[in-house]
Amino acid sequence: MKKIMVATLLAGSAVASPALAQDVGPTFTGPRVEAILGYDHTGAGSTVDNDNDRDDQKIDGLLYGVGAGYDVNLGSAVVGVEGEFTDSTAKSSRSNLTTDFGFGRVKQGRDLYIGARAGILASPNTLVYVKGGYTNTKLDVLAGTTNQETDTSFKLDGWRVGGGVERALTSNSFAKVEYRYSKYDSGHITFDDGTTSSEFNVDTDRHQVVASVGWRF
Repeated sequence: MKKIMVATLLAGSAVASPALAQDVGPTFTGPRVEAILGYDHTGAGSTVDNDNDRDDQKIDGLLYGVGAGYDVNLGSAVVGVEGEFTDSTAKSSRSNLTTDFGFGRVKQGRDLYIGARAGILASPNTLVYVKGGYTNTKLDVLAGTTNQETDTSFKLDGWRVGGGVERALTSNSFAKVEYRYSKYDSGHITFDDGTTSSEFNVDTDRHQVVASVGWRF
């Protein structure tokens, strides 16, 4: 966890560095779209014994997706709303059937997020912000000992918090780095015949460090 935070701070410093010789003018306002890429880790939460060597206590992979939002520049502060659609390459690396992770052999599927953010302008071109909102993710069950995805999946509901640094490259383009933590505390199973199970409690954590580039309209 410390390594994740250090990496985020170092990347944030790089984005926030005075790479531009002069201000690009008023920005951080209006609608925006962006491409997202980064590191993705999903694992057992704090109520689960995670201090052992079971491979399926965590899954790691590459996160990728798109985001959109709308910001309002209030002068020294910025507030906005945003949403994301992402997917991930993270999946169980075990070749044998297991329930050690609590979900068995799964691959991280699509993730939906909607929330808000608020930040302060460290300079006319640099925004430091925090964010939070609702997240819903999908874990696709793998078939037997193969990597083939089935039509059975877990759907998990939770909340997300995070923070980051955004740098205006021009009045219309930007780059940013961000750390996010998600906590999933409830879920249900969608079976291959379309039926669903009743809601049940889960304790699943997710950590992500991502970089984005985007365009503001």
